[in-house]
Amino acid sequence: MRKIIISLILPVSVIVVWAILTTSTGLIPSYFLPSPSEVFESFESLLMNGQLFSDTSLTLMRVVLGLAVSALIGIPLGILMGWSKTFKDLSSLLMGILRPIPPIAWIPFAILWFGVGLESAIFIIFVGSVFPILINTMDGVKRVDKVLLESAYTLGASPSQALRKVVIPASLPSIITGLKVGVGVGLMCTVAAEMIGSNSGLGYLIFTSTSMLDTGSAIVGMLIIGIIGLSADYLFSRVEKEVSW
Repeated sequence: MRKIIISLILPVSVIVVWAILTTSTGLIPSYFLPSPSEVFESFESLLMNGQLFSDTSLTLMRVVLGLAVSALIGIPLGILMGWSKTFKDLSSLLMGILRPIPPIAWIPFAILWFGVGLESAIFIIFVGSVFPILINTMDGVKRVDKVLLESAYTLGASPSQALRKVVIPASLPSIITGLKVGVGVGLMCTVAAEMIGSNSGLGYLIFTSTSMLDTGSAIVGMLIIGIIGLSADYLFSRVEKEVSW
């Protein structure tokens, strides 16, 4: 309870200052920054007409699918690069070139290759999320305690058995950390993709609302994205504690 109360102090303080600046004093006009009451009214309106549920569901679906594709590719590659020096040397140059490219730079190609829709959004999320997952997985494999490996070999384990029974389980916390980082990056990529190459989702809601000076709805979309990210971070943190050796 004490932890919850302390964590609420700063958000409540921000809301109070926000209300004073936008409502009580009127120093900030509503088209520039809406008051908390206007944001709540926009939330009610979006909730009642079903748009908030629809856009949130679509954004969540894109993030989950994009993250799943990133995990299916990034985790095995990260394990191979951490386990095999030859494979790491083979792929490090290509990864070093592709990793610094911003995911947003791929949006025109995603639209060109996949059109406007689910596939292009999943591709952008994949581009943004796969490298954090891959790098954290590789780092987790490389950091496995050598004593554990030596003990496994002493007991007669083959390299493949040591990989399956020792390395991968010991790397799970790092893999979960990579997934946690990947969710955050995936959300950012999703919103960017929805703003430019989609006609639905929270990013599209934010973009169109801002274009029409409906800043209340835009802030609702932003807050929902923050809540999704917070929930995902909490979920992966709990899983990380469960799998830690």
